[in-house]
Amino acid sequence: MVSEESRLVATESSAAGDAEALRYLKEAVASGKNWYLSLLGAIGLWSSAAEDYNDRSYVYLIDGEAFDWLLLAERLCETVAELLPEGEMDALLFHGVPPLKLDAAAVKELIGEQKYGQYLNYFYGVTVEEALLLAVQEAIDKERWVQGLRRSHASDEAYHYIYDTEKDELLKKFRQEKRHVQRQSTTLDEMKEFTYWLFKYRLKRCEKARIASDTKKGLDYLKRQWRQKGVSQALAADLNASLP
Repeated sequence: MVSEESRLVATESSAAGDAEALRYLKEAVASGKNWYLSLLGAIGLWSSAAEDYNDRSYVYLIDGEAFDWLLLAERLCETVAELLPEGEMDALLFHGVPPLKLDAAAVKELIGEQKYGQYLNYFYGVTVEEALLLAVQEAIDKERWVQGLRRSHASDEAYHYIYDTEKDELLKKFRQEKRHVQRQSTTLDEMKEFTYWLFKYRLKRCEKARIASDTKKGLDYLKRQWRQKGVSQALAADLNASLP
């Protein structure tokens, strides 16, 4: 059991790491260093898994495993927004398009190998899992259109197709397991955590061939979306080579 003293030391250590990250970012950008490289360096120094800042709750690390680096990037950019090229910053934060093409080794060096691994957990566990749901919804809609049927509850059908259970039942199980309040609505943070839970739920229940097939389906959907938006670089640096 973690003592109160140990918890206090950990909190103070996180606060010190966060302050160092913010100081580094401001000084690096002000000195003329490329803002994106400065941002990744600051992300590497950041310590807190979550925080409350400016009346907003930020959860950067889901389930202690999945790192939402783009959310942290948003938080950090806010502190030096007046020093950043607005177009490049907006492209990154709103469309996921980085201003520089970096390979995996460069990104790992800047943010650290542990954070990079946690980012890949988020990419596959949240980003690709969301894409899988959308891909299945799209396929259901197309099938109904071919059959001359109206679109109806495609989202619920997609959950049942992928997880063999209705969304409401899955959400109830998730909240029970995580000891969250059972309520009518969900927040964005809870939906990200729920999606990551669904990813792990799918991995535990499905055969390896089905897991690989569904993951590919999600990735293919993402690539189509990237092509439509003119995105030539993926946020996960080592996936750049797989983009057509």
